[in-house]
Amino acid sequence: MRTLIDLTINEAQLEKTVQRAKEQNIIIPTMAQMKNPDLIPEHIKEQLKDVGLQDLNPLNLFRISWYNQPKEKGGLYNELPNYIEIPSEISGVKARIFAMSGKFFPIGAHKVGASYACLVPRLVTGQFDPTYHDAVWPSTGNYCRGGAFNSHLLGCRSIAILPENMSEERFNWLNNVASEVIATYGCESNVKEIYDETWKLRRERGDKVVIFNQFGELGNNLWHYEVTGSAMEKMYLANKTETSRIAGVCLTSGSAGTLGSGDYIKDNYDGVKLAVGEATQCPTLTQNGFGDHYIEGIGDKHVPWIHNVKNSDMLMAIDDEDALALFRLVNEPVGQEYLKSIGVKQDVLDKLTWIGVSGAANIIMAHKFAKYYELTEDDCILTVLTDSADMYQSRLAEMKEARNGAEYTTQEAAVDHAVSILTNDLDHVEELTYQTRKRVHNLKYYTWIEQQEYPIADLYAQWYDYDNYWGKLHKMGPEIDKLVEQFNEKTGLLK
Repeated sequence: MRTLIDLTINEAQLEKTVQRAKEQNIIIPTMAQMKNPDLIPEHIKEQLKDVGLQDLNPLNLFRISWYNQPKEKGGLYNELPNYIEIPSEISGVKARIFAMSGKFFPIGAHKVGASYACLVPRLVTGQFDPTYHDAVWPSTGNYCRGGAFNSHLLGCRSIAILPENMSEERFNWLNNVASEVIATYGCESNVKEIYDETWKLRRERGDKVVIFNQFGELGNNLWHYEVTGSAMEKMYLANKTETSRIAGVCLTSGSAGTLGSGDYIKDNYDGVKLAVGEATQCPTLTQNGFGDHYIEGIGDKHVPWIHNVKNSDMLMAIDDEDALALFRLVNEPVGQEYLKSIGVKQDVLDKLTWIGVSGAANIIMAHKFAKYYELTEDDCILTVLTDSADMYQSRLAEMKEARNGAEYTTQEAAVDHAVSILTNDLDHVEELTYQTRKRVHNLKYYTWIEQQEYPIADLYAQWYDYDNYWGKLHKMGPEIDKLVEQFNEKTGLLK
């Protein structure tokens, strides 16, 4: 079986990495500090007061956190993660829905954390030499942005790969940060094409390129287990009542990294169910299907290697038109005026621009989940908003263009609300059994064993040796943190 996350030390290359860190004043945070910003040294916090949230400054590695104050410059940390409680006026259900916001991470999305946990273990072990290797970040959305950002901050060259039809904002951003940008054929669901490009790079550039495939890198899952799961728990504990309980965690699949937070919640709270979503237009998990869609960042046409399928309880598909309609409703001024008229409070309205397209899909998932299980006011559903409206202004413009330039109206807002969420029924919802979980898990074979040449022994281990695979993975955080601390000691920059 493969090592879950290889922590073998390459001393010769590690010395080069340490020297690069010294030259560029790079101090690496631990996952423990991301979970609890109180652990961050005071002198680093003092320096952060002069650093913008999006600055290409190594200090912003310490802002890979759910707790950043919602300020563009000089902010430090809140006691709780940034989140919205979605009121019943919007959700149409009694259950309490809590959605953590990724807007106030550097790059404006939590994928910067996932990419950190893929690159840093290789840096602090000397497996990745920033003086020689190029970090390749294949992605359908924010992950390659996070990878390019972290690479820049950690003194590494980066190559971002993403489909050509992703939003204009993503490409504009990457062209200013990544060392190289490669646009592959297709849209959100054309994942195989980005994989094919990585094989092309291997053939052309040999061992100079190191591929950080978000769908296959277990560090992605581990970071969300450790950091996102912990933040979800704090959000819940701050809002629970004597009769509250966590009913479920609802997340669109994407690379499946964020599902690691669901594993954390299930490990720590009895009776929690994990629901996994995808686009109706590309129902790979629910129907072994295929197709194109517009919920950017959730990937498709395969089951990610890092999806812990055996721990998933429900599948559901969300129509991308519903996700776009809800996204438009909460981000258009007229839509917000409509929501205010039906009783949504101003403090909620002020946060609705934190909702991007995949975030809207997660909220629709929570609505369906609450209806399916007939949840009450005592039931809490946890989810995330990967990014915000900032990355989708071009989508709003496209929707306006589709209406021949007509302005959004109150009537359209009411229709969007009713159709996208209030009357959204329970079609494309499947509660999983042991055998249906195994069916989904077995689909990994075609992508990962046949195409990507992963060891078949690992495929079996994920299912039949659960504790020694997923259980051990989820205990690796402190081991990686120890290597990070040793690396920082070698550089001497914390003294």
